[in-house]
Amino acid sequence: MSVFNQSRSRIVRVVFVLAFLVILARLFYLQILSSKYDKLARSNAILEKPAYPPRGLVFDKHQQVIVNNTLAYDLMVTPALTKGIDTFYFCKLMDIDTAEYNQRILTSIIKAGRQVPSVFEASLNPQKYARIQENLWRFQNSFYIQERPVRTYPIVAGANIFGYTAEVDSNYLKRHVDEGYLSGEYAGMTGLEASYEKVLKGQKGMQVLLRDKDNRIQGPYKNGERDAPAVAGSNLYTSLDIKLQQYGEKLMQNKVGSIVAIDPKTGGIIAMVSSPTYDPGYLTGPDRSKHIRELLYNDPRLPLFNRAVAATYSPGSTFKTLQALVGLHDGVITTRTTFSCSGAFYGCGSGKPMKCLDPGTFYLKTAITMSCNTYFANVMQRVINNPRYPNIDSSLRVWDKYMYAFGLGHKLGVDIPSERSGNIPTPEYFNNPKRYGVGHWNFCTFRSVSIGQGEVLVTPLQVANEMAYIANKGWYYIPHIVDSIEGGDTYGLLDKYKTRQIAMEIPDSIFEAVHDGMQGVMESGTGRGSKVPGITICGKTGTVENNAVIKGQLVKQPNHSFFAAFAPRENPKIAIMCVVENSGRFGGTYAAPIVSLMIEKYINDTIAANRKGVETNMMNTNLIPPLMKQKMNSRDSLKKIKESTQPASTSLTLSLDDIFGNETKSITLSSGQQKSKQPIQKRVPAKPLLIMLLPEEKNYFTLVKNTAK
Repeated sequence: MSVFNQSRSRIVRVVFVLAFLVILARLFYLQILSSKYDKLARSNAILEKPAYPPRGLVFDKHQQVIVNNTLAYDLMVTPALTKGIDTFYFCKLMDIDTAEYNQRILTSIIKAGRQVPSVFEASLNPQKYARIQENLWRFQNSFYIQERPVRTYPIVAGANIFGYTAEVDSNYLKRHVDEGYLSGEYAGMTGLEASYEKVLKGQKGMQVLLRDKDNRIQGPYKNGERDAPAVAGSNLYTSLDIKLQQYGEKLMQNKVGSIVAIDPKTGGIIAMVSSPTYDPGYLTGPDRSKHIRELLYNDPRLPLFNRAVAATYSPGSTFKTLQALVGLHDGVITTRTTFSCSGAFYGCGSGKPMKCLDPGTFYLKTAITMSCNTYFANVMQRVINNPRYPNIDSSLRVWDKYMYAFGLGHKLGVDIPSERSGNIPTPEYFNNPKRYGVGHWNFCTFRSVSIGQGEVLVTPLQVANEMAYIANKGWYYIPHIVDSIEGGDTYGLLDKYKTRQIAMEIPDSIFEAVHDGMQGVMESGTGRGSKVPGITICGKTGTVENNAVIKGQLVKQPNHSFFAAFAPRENPKIAIMCVVENSGRFGGTYAAPIVSLMIEKYINDTIAANRKGVETNMMNTNLIPPLMKQKMNSRDSLKKIKESTQPASTSLTLSLDDIFGNETKSITLSSGQQKSKQPIQKRVPAKPLLIMLLPEEKNYFTLVKNTAK
């Protein structure tokens, strides 16, 4: 053999050896070092399915379950694995068309990517669940059904308190990067569900299931040795009295406003009504997103807006109780100081009188009892012009300090999201050149603040807490819903609710003087029509002027009705307020009777026979504000126009081959309003049809046109 042939033979052998070594190395990498194909093989044989824990339950103060769980079934999809499935058959099972299918797949890719499972359809109804479960094996690894706990509500009340859960979106995932959430999972979005998400959600588990060659689940993999059980969320025990909450919602039906009731000894919120409200179960189930849109965009009453913590109002004459505390403690008046009113307050000149409804001469008790504007304008004028302070800036700061101590002008820190701080005017507010500027304002600039109008704004929660502060004679606990958490407060969520808030030391005698006037309100003053036999109530009415912006102009609206109180005077058990927006009447007309009924119901657990008429009247009175009625009428009119312009017939395109096979079948066509007990049946061929459904007499339908070719 020539040297050339020997050399070529060696080269060929070397090439074969190198190729063999490369193949061997590749096999070693794939089988030993790389897990890619192992994962692919395993994914065809097993399904790693998250096990979601039941969320913690919520109990009221009487240990009654008020938020519970049931199971829902979500259809999950992994977009990367859907290639090659029988899309048409799948769409038929899901009652959707291919355009909807493609849109949902695209949405899943945008939300979570191609490789990560996400929700294709949430909360399958029983019929759809049965169809999909029976045929799931046809769609390889692309779809699976995920069990998920969803909320149920044994008593229809407290929707704005509890809030709702929803599927997390990309923004939520960004805000909670290290908290273990994945696309397709659910979390609390509002209310207690959001505030206590950490303890309510529990810990996810994992279920490993074995599949057969047709992708059907055969049972646990290796007898469940790789399963990790889910850990249920912790239960919440609240201060809510759910029956009182439900009662308050009935009293406020067909009204706009709020009721907040607090246990002054603990700061625990007994009831928090925001009206109008909605059925909390309305935001669970397959139509949750549609219902949220309806409540958020189509209802001008804004039922999703929690007025108890997020609406701000001028407090009106309920504010006079605080002005009395300031005046007495600041030393500008005593309980026997009198001011006379001839029909208006003229302390800012005859050209700017502030009207007073009850002319006469008043001292502190009678001024509170009869709600004299002139009296409290004089009190605040003395505070602001007090010679003890070097200038008006410093005197207003002193007044501000009192208001902050009373819990106004800042968020209290309630365990319900979306709380607003309200507004207490400061020197900076008035010194702003866009308002008045330094040296261009004095008491007369904001004199309406003295009677709870003007620049001062409060939330219903703050007013109820103010009543707790007065009832306790100078202290309060931060209002809260949750009293305790099962298993302990691991995250310290309740720590701030256990400390008494005492920002200022005021003698008990000053509070007693204010109590005297508030008791007088109920016995002989502006709230006397709402007395409750056997219960000594200390209260204060308020009639609140307000405006609305219409076409860029401020337009005066009907007055709000305000009332705030605590009871009994000795050993108070409840501090409470009510606001009825735009009632057009006084605080004693609507808000006071509602509060008195709530107090009676809470303390006596019943309403006396001679007050049943008051109860019926409050429940049946419709006080929806005029502007809101206009918007509601406009919405309803547009809806009617839309319905009237729709075609009188409904067209449906069906492929009966897919539904019935190759045989001619009999179908039954009927409407939801059918009165006849004998719906019409027609024989139709097993070909695509255009079915025209036309209403006939007695509201049942008949097949009138067959366009099969």
